[in-house]
Amino acid sequence: MPQADSATDAKYLSPLWRGRLLIIAAALMWGTSGFFAEAPIFDQWPAESRGVLLAFWRAFFAALILVLMVRKVQWTWKLIPMVSTFALMNWTYLTGMVYCESTLAIWLQYTAPAWVFLISWFWFGERPVRRDWVLLVFASVGVLIILRAELFGASLIGVRYGLASGVFFAGVVVMLRWLKEYDAAWLVFLNHAVTAVVLAPVLIQTNIYPTGSQWIYLAGFGMLQIGIPYLLFARGVSAVSSHEASGLTLLEPLLVPVWVFLAWHQSPDYAPPALTTIVGGGLILAGLLLRYLGKPADRETELE
Repeated sequence: MPQADSATDAKYLSPLWRGRLLIIAAALMWGTSGFFAEAPIFDQWPAESRGVLLAFWRAFFAALILVLMVRKVQWTWKLIPMVSTFALMNWTYLTGMVYCESTLAIWLQYTAPAWVFLISWFWFGERPVRRDWVLLVFASVGVLIILRAELFGASLIGVRYGLASGVFFAGVVVMLRWLKEYDAAWLVFLNHAVTAVVLAPVLIQTNIYPTGSQWIYLAGFGMLQIGIPYLLFARGVSAVSSHEASGLTLLEPLLVPVWVFLAWHQSPDYAPPALTTIVGGGLILAGLLLRYLGKPADRETELE
């Protein structure tokens, strides 16, 4: 019996499981985006420019905390497609939010796992195991159920940008996996620093700047919701296949309405998630549970 316990402990402390736990932690922290973005304290900002302003300050504060964690500055031509993909992901996602509702935008972005499955299979040769396919099927059906309701009456151009953001998000996951030998803090800092530089002209043009307690929310938004989680994700994906990592990140959109409810359910503007969102989210959660609650023997085979 002691030997079995020792073997179990070793298995769950393996690089693979440490990577999984890092990605889960990142998804839990990413899921707080609604807490910050939906905070009433930003209602005074114009709706048409609020998304870009929040994105700039989030990237700015993320870069501010991440620069302190960089251990080694490394240059390679591979950084160019990485930062370009990250910037394009932000641009298409934010543009999608301009033309359609934010909940729809985030679910359109989370069509990314399907793209990651294909890219990682053909690029890295990371062939999905059977349980990965189970997760993909459940997640795809769940996302489609949510989108079917959300897409009713939605702007076609907004949907196109949202879907494009999903492709670029998949690219970000693959790029971080591709650059796994490099310092994760450096990679994530560079992504956010470039994003802040790209969005800075918009900030200057609007001439809208934070005041009072907004600074505290924005610092938390950048450091806790996006900066540190992306660092955890970058370190986790170095040990976990791209398609599995993207599947685990589906925890983020599932948690967004939970955090919003806990923080702002008493607000007069609060709107609970639709029934289709609950059903679709339940299918995604079921897929995640089936993926990781298989027989012990199956998990041992995978970890070998």
